[in-house]
Amino acid sequence: MAISPLISRHLLPLTLKLLYASLRISVTPQSWKRQLSDKGAIFTFWHGKMVTGWLLARALFPEKNIIAVVSLSEDGRTLSDTLEQLEYTLIRGSSSRGGDEVRHAMQKALQRSNIIVLTPDGPRGPVYQFKYGTLKIASRNGCPLIFAEISYENSWKLKSWDKFEIPKPFSRTAITLHSIDLPAFESEEELRMYTTTLSNRLGHV
Repeated sequence: MAISPLISRHLLPLTLKLLYASLRISVTPQSWKRQLSDKGAIFTFWHGKMVTGWLLARALFPEKNIIAVVSLSEDGRTLSDTLEQLEYTLIRGSSSRGGDEVRHAMQKALQRSNIIVLTPDGPRGPVYQFKYGTLKIASRNGCPLIFAEISYENSWKLKSWDKFEIPKPFSRTAITLHSIDLPAFESEEELRMYTTTLSNRLGHV
């Protein structure tokens, strides 16, 4: 369903900021940032946790250029409108639409030490499953993959494919950051096996 630009560009960003500001957030480990080099990084969280995830990335990297990868769908247009107001730079596309252009843009962004933010199981799932391309790009560029495990004490849970959650105002929100240094993959089969293992591990945290 199409959402008016008035809502996506004004009401949604304000609502998200107010909700995020109310959350009682704790981030562990405290030493996570020291693990980063001067290179870029790919910051990820599951699609169903995006209410917090997008603003979390902005809060964790205030000095960095933050780039969001957003699909070309109608829902992606709404999200893009909102993220622009949250001071994100955008890369539009996905593995199924504009894949080559997206990969090239991500490569350039990482070479410039930017932070790329995306939902690795979006835009259409399967839920809690990484895309091969995301891990391949991180591996080839030697940049860390940072996964944010987000857990709400109180939330509204929707019956959607991504198990979407909206935290209730003032909810305690536990963030655990997993910094993952990817190996150099010798083959596509090795990449696929690693992707499955990582998805199973982080899909159950």
